[in-house]
Amino acid sequence: MKKTHLLLRLLVCLFVMSSFQAKVDKKDTPQKQATPQQKRNMFGHGIPRGLTIHTEGLAEGYVMFAVPNAALIYLINRKGEVVHQWKGNYGVMGAYLCNDGSLIQNAYDPDFPVFAGGGESGRLQKITWDSKILWDFEYANEEYHAHHDFALMPNGNILAIAWEAKTAEEAMAAGRKPELTPKAGLWPDKIVEIEPQGERGGKIVWEWHIWDHLIQDYDSNKANYGNPADHPELLDINVGDSLPAPITQDSLNILKAMGSARRNQTLENRGSDVYHMNAIKYNAELDQIAICSPNLSEIFIIDHSTTTEEAAGHTGGRWGKGGDFLYRWGNPENYRHGDSTDQQLFHQHDIRWIEKGKPGAGNLTLFNNDIPYKDSMNYSALYEIIPPTDENGNYLIEKGKPFGPEKPVWTYIAPDTISFWSSFISGAHRMENGNTFVCEGAKGRFFEVTQEGEIVWEYLNPYRGDIRKPNGDPIPPMPLTFIGFRATFIAADHPAFINRKLEPINPQPHVFVMPSPPQAIKNN
Repeated sequence: MKKTHLLLRLLVCLFVMSSFQAKVDKKDTPQKQATPQQKRNMFGHGIPRGLTIHTEGLAEGYVMFAVPNAALIYLINRKGEVVHQWKGNYGVMGAYLCNDGSLIQNAYDPDFPVFAGGGESGRLQKITWDSKILWDFEYANEEYHAHHDFALMPNGNILAIAWEAKTAEEAMAAGRKPELTPKAGLWPDKIVEIEPQGERGGKIVWEWHIWDHLIQDYDSNKANYGNPADHPELLDINVGDSLPAPITQDSLNILKAMGSARRNQTLENRGSDVYHMNAIKYNAELDQIAICSPNLSEIFIIDHSTTTEEAAGHTGGRWGKGGDFLYRWGNPENYRHGDSTDQQLFHQHDIRWIEKGKPGAGNLTLFNNDIPYKDSMNYSALYEIIPPTDENGNYLIEKGKPFGPEKPVWTYIAPDTISFWSSFISGAHRMENGNTFVCEGAKGRFFEVTQEGEIVWEYLNPYRGDIRKPNGDPIPPMPLTFIGFRATFIAADHPAFINRKLEPINPQPHVFVMPSPPQAIKNN
């Protein structure tokens, strides 16, 4: 028993320390050497929370975010005061506001089977302004599971990312190398378009599977054989990370007890979440879908104008390429049009088109999470890029070269580089005034930054709920205490706010206070 407690404490320390440790270049600039170590506090422990920066002349509006470990979505004003809340029945990952004041949100299904990749939700819900659940659709079983993000369409349908289970035998028959194949098989991603029906129903009216767009040059006797360099519109099934190093069942049990391993994690499915798509956005004008894979460090754009049958093939649709990639960017080594020195994205999140009426409309923004810095600490950045297209809107790629652009048209990096860093989750989107609204997810930090890099508003989420495990045990608050997958700035003239008086609720919600650590048990 003493050894178990000691190992638990050691693993906790290692997990937290791994988020902060990094080598510092002795030749680094004085500015970087003088940066206080607390600025490298990725999870935001022990720093002031709530409203920290509020300048004059801010755009009028509100910020919406999910409260971690809670069934709550909060809406705060520019003073950091909660003016409204939506309360559901399950923990919430993220939400999008509808014109009538209702939300579409993805909630954590409490008893889903099989899948364990992080970002599991499994349930889509519509909840009214006064917190009545109008629609509750479960998309989670042993064969598939909705996860991470979804997109609202003008017709009221919903595009959702989901895993689908493939056995190890199916993966290797498709050309996956055995040494890259977990015993439990792979969970490649698909996209489903859901038409809500009734209180709990949902009809799948369109779907796309990455499994239909693979290539490999490992085994000429297996499916998908070809040269990946000749087919950037396809995904090499053997790109990505190697399988994680083996661990024992005892070690996995300890990680689960700490909250550092997913509920359904097994020794045989570690590495099954091969692509981990974490964001999806829909462009109605182009009828295109943008998706994001942090595991591949790439973003992709596909055609939605296809039928489901065309989406499974290589021809058809408005853009003539079926369900193949129209565009990809971030890591050309994946399709052999470059090497590691050409990689521009590193575990990125939240790919979006800039909306009409906002500066840079039509460009793409993303949160580049974990950029390596030579001999020093990794950092995050915001990118705005312009994909090269012809006069008809077709994405361009020169023979033998990667998809452009060579570099972003706008970048935000913290002046000291290292203080802006969230190695996972997070996001950003353009505002009507040309500023960019940012969710630095690990820290639960939301801020507005100008094109010149000045932060004009900043707020650190001080809230956390108390959802418990099925057996009643608390979920450990460390280290993911205040995290936020997304936060959204919503302009004050949004239709959802018409004829609604948004005043600070009284009393304001209680801020979360970290409980004192348990006292050490003295040995007699």
